[in-house]
Parts: sequence; structure tokens; C-alpha cells
Amino acid sequence: MEYVSNPDLPGMQLPFEWKGTPVDDEGRFVNHEFPHQYSFFEFLKWRFQRNPQKAERKADTWHPEIVYSEDFLHSGKDCIVWFGHASFFIRLGGLNILIDPVFYNIPFFKRHTPFPIDPAKLKGIDYILVSHNHLDHCDKHSLQLLARNNPQATYLTGLKMDSLLKRFTHSGQVQTSGWYQQYHTDDRIKVFFLPARHWSKRGFRDLNRQLWGAFVIQGGGKTIYFASDSGYGSHFKDLGQIFPVIDYSIIGIGAYKPAFFMKQSHISPADAVKAVNDMNARTMIPMHYGTFNLADEPISDPIKTLYALEQEGAIHGRLEHLKVGEELDV
Repeated sequence: MEYVSNPDLPGMQLPFEWKGTPVDDEGRFVNHEFPHQYSFFEFLKWRFQRNPQKAERKADTWHPEIVYSEDFLHSGKDCIVWFGHASFFIRLGGLNILIDPVFYNIPFFKRHTPFPIDPAKLKGIDYILVSHNHLDHCDKHSLQLLARNNPQATYLTGLKMDSLLKRFTHSGQVQTSGWYQQYHTDDRIKVFFLPARHWSKRGFRDLNRQLWGAFVIQGGGKTIYFASDSGYGSHFKDLGQIFPVIDYSIIGIGAYKPAFFMKQSHISPADAVKAVNDMNARTMIPMHYGTFNLADEPISDPIKTLYALEQEGAIHGRLEHLKVGEELDV
């Protein structure tokens, strides 16, 4: 096993030993805990086994409430806006940030919930963060539109992702990071790249060749965590040690059934709550549900399950259930 990082970026002060991002003998990135590679057999087992919620899934037409407003673009206030799935607009320290921008349908999956604004209005973006290369997080057409309208933007992503993003955007302003490193940014914010329990693949022969991960963004006196796609693991508790105050934890709750297949890379609502409690986050913002029907559960299942957990008092902090397009002041 080899351990790598970007020598041009600083590492982080950590309360535990960290050698760097692990890479196996074939040059593939590896989760630092629960290493796992999906097999074709596992995929076939998922696709051909019976889904006990098949009829319920087919009949479920629920979608998140949508706020059709562009006011947040002009308010100048620090805020978080959910665009559906894992796409967010964040203004922090007066800087405009996009995370995992996906505006359109993706191959094999149509948007169940429309994008809340005209994406051509997204101008003046300072930073575009791309957590990993999966199609529902890294969309070629969305990134091309953003590049045309935001030639000044800097792209922050994981190791070996620069070739993909440069091909899409033709930008020379791409920074790639290993886990537990800090990007070079405007002094008004800090952005860190952190582990997630996931994987990467975009073509036939590129399994885990490009690094996946999560982000912490600090600015304006606030700390925001974006969990990206991740199965449950000890990295959530580690996060709480590194950042004693996490104001907002943005974390996935959908695409988690069947558990035998999905738990390696996606987190269930119950484990998302456990993760948010592990990191002692003040506010939980759920994502990764209600937009693309990616797994076996009905589309309303994740948020209904999360509401039930909230009613039971399972969430130690506050649940902030955003409408798509809603502006949350931070």
C-alpha cells in the first residue's frame, strides 16, 4: 500500500496519525476503512433479486417542495440553498460556492424534481466543488455551462480529477487534493478535503482511479460539512474531533436499499443520524433524495424515515429540512 497527497497543498493538524490517502498496488484509491470493490456478481444479485417495495416504489409520486426564486442570487447574505440531490449553492464569507452542480437529466435517470432556477443565471461563482466523478455529482453539460458563464471560477476536487474537469471546463484553475488537505483559497474562507466511504468509476477501466471525498468549508464564523456520498464509518467521529463546532452537516439519506449492496457507499437515514450525532453537528441538512430514483426504496422513503427518527428524539441537534430552491440564512 502506498500513501499519497498533493505536495502543493498543506496537510491538516490531526489528533491521530495520518500517512496520506491510500493507493493499492494497481494505483487505485482505497477507502482507509472498510476497503471494498464492487463485483459484477454483487451488481447482478441486486438487479435480479426481488424488491419487496417494488409496487410501492412504482406508485410513489412524492417529490420535495420547490421554491422558484432567484432572490438568493442577489441577497448578498451568507446562505445555503439546496438545488436537489447533492447540488448546493453556498455563500460564505461573501464568496459564492457551488457543490456538485447537476442541472439536467443524467444518463439512465431523469430528474424526478426539476431544477429550481434557470442555471444560466448562476454567474459570479468563485468556487465550484466536485466531490467525485459519478454522473449524479459530476455532470459534463452542467460544468460546461458554468465554465462559459464563470471563467473566473476555481474548481476544487480530489486527486487525479483534474484531467476530467479540465476536459469539461478548459479551465486551468483546478486544484486536486488528497484526504485531510487544505486548498488554496481566498482568505475569507477555508476549504478542506476529507475522507468518505465511497468509490469512483466513470468508464469501463477507471475503477477508483480518481479520488472521492467530502468537504469542510469555513467562513463568516461558520463551519459547514458536506458529506458527499458515503457509507457509515469512523470518519464521522474523527471529523468531530478535528472540528469541535460543526454548524451545518449536509449529509445523504437516500439510495440505501438494498442494504447489502448500498451500505458500502451510501448511508441510510438511521446511520446518517448516527453520523451527525458522532460529529456533534448543530444542524442536520439531509440531501441525496427526492431527485433521482437511484435505488430500491420508494422516493419518499428516506425523508419519511428521517421524520420518524426526529419524532423519536434520535437527532441530537436540529433537523433543517430544506425545500428545493429555499434560501437558508447562515
